[in-house]
Amino acid sequence: MRKKTELFLINGVPMLAPDSEVGMSYEDLDSADSGRDESGVMHRIPVRYKVGVWSFSYSHLTQEEKQYMESLFPDSADFAFTHPSRRDAATPEVTRAYRSKYAISWKNARTGLWSNYGFQIIGC
Repeated sequence: MRKKTELFLINGVPMLAPDSEVGMSYEDLDSADSGRDESGVMHRIPVRYKVGVWSFSYSHLTQEEKQYMESLFPDSADFAFTHPSRRDAATPEVTRAYRSKYAISWKNARTGLWSNYGFQIIGC
């Protein structure tokens, strides 16, 4: 089994280390009442700042690795996601989050290999 990483935890349990870069992006969320007036001036009504999205991908997994990763994600609305802080990567931060855009391919049923495993973790 591949190594685990303490940089990313799901409910306190380490994820397997991805074999490619982890994408991170942050977005402010504005109220539905935000928008431009008749003169074109933008009026923002932010409701949340810097909501994070983390993208993970694994080119291949064994059956054991796939089962481990899937066991991390509860059948619930959200979970505690520990990740490096956006301001200081040496400082861990915990965010309520959920998993989205989950995808995987069954590469070889005989050998139990899986490929193109990917998902996003999105801050609540």
